[in-house]
Amino acid sequence: MQTKSSVHLPAPADVVDPLRLLTQRVIIAVLVLVLTALLVYLDRDGYNDNSDGSVDLLDAFYYTTVSLSTTGYGDITPTSDTARLVNIVLITPLRVLFLIVLIGTTLETLTTRSREQVRLNRWRKKLRDHTVVIGYGVKGRSAVATMLANEMSPDSLVVVDPDPSAIAEANEQGLVAVMGDATRTEVLRRAGVPAANRIVITTARDDASVLATLTCRQLNQTANIVVAVREADNVALVRQGGADEVVTSSDAVGRILGLATVSPALGHVLEDLTTSGTGLEVAERLVMPREEGKQPRQLTDLVVAVVRDGVELPFHSPAIGHLVRGDRLVVIRPSEEYPWARREDAHDTTLADDAEEPGDPADRPPGGV
Repeated sequence: MQTKSSVHLPAPADVVDPLRLLTQRVIIAVLVLVLTALLVYLDRDGYNDNSDGSVDLLDAFYYTTVSLSTTGYGDITPTSDTARLVNIVLITPLRVLFLIVLIGTTLETLTTRSREQVRLNRWRKKLRDHTVVIGYGVKGRSAVATMLANEMSPDSLVVVDPDPSAIAEANEQGLVAVMGDATRTEVLRRAGVPAANRIVITTARDDASVLATLTCRQLNQTANIVVAVREADNVALVRQGGADEVVTSSDAVGRILGLATVSPALGHVLEDLTTSGTGLEVAERLVMPREEGKQPRQLTDLVVAVVRDGVELPFHSPAIGHLVRGDRLVVIRPSEEYPWARREDAHDTTLADDAEEPGDPADRPPGGV
């Protein structure tokens, strides 16, 4: 069992592959070495070799190597004025460039850890009112994809999972991830659970979900906790542990399977509603000013529920009466906006009163919802 957690930040947008960067610097260093050796060889008559008096190509590379590395044995030296001038004007700058390449690589290696620590500290200071997703399996990835599709910023999401491959996948999606056991307080603190606004728990086992829920609620008394469990028998236990919403995955899937068996068309519709990006979608939005005073059935969107003062009312409830300011509507609508099916929450509410009133739903072209 893993006892220590670690925070993994996604790579910066402008990050360069370390291997590629190292290869580039090695190539630069080799080019500098070759260029300097050629300069020495072309001016070999201006150099003196204490061993045999003459400088060949091998001697030129030898002199270049010991010169650029500042070793300087002194066995090969420039004696003519031309050779010394070339050393001043060309070889010395090349020596400096060579050292910069080597020292720069060394310094970057030494400062990488410090730079990551600075990024981590900056991230912790900004970590407020975020969403923690515990478990980045099939359900966790789907939950994150849905939240991102609903314009939630990746910076406001933190993933917790014990699997290194899941952590790497989360980082590739631009998410901060904490590797560790989500039933441990230390791991949840690293993920910022005490300051989180929402917590989604999608572990693979119900017992782990129960324990994670208890620990999260102990660390954060106000966060909205949504938990997925496999068995309906564990719903009451998870709610007692502090969950605000519980989704029974096995029952939900089983019900869709049963309905699809009885009515394939109904199965297709339910599958469409649970899939984001195409076809139909279920959304919650604020009532528009021009919709106030109307009944839910008079709106362009298909209203299935109204949330008023924190109470959910089904569309047929007589308590709804007429819509009032502050109501939130749960609607079924097209995932994409069409001229005959406008997505009202995609428009400025200040312009809603000036917008043209939609026609009767029966007058809309075929294909509208």
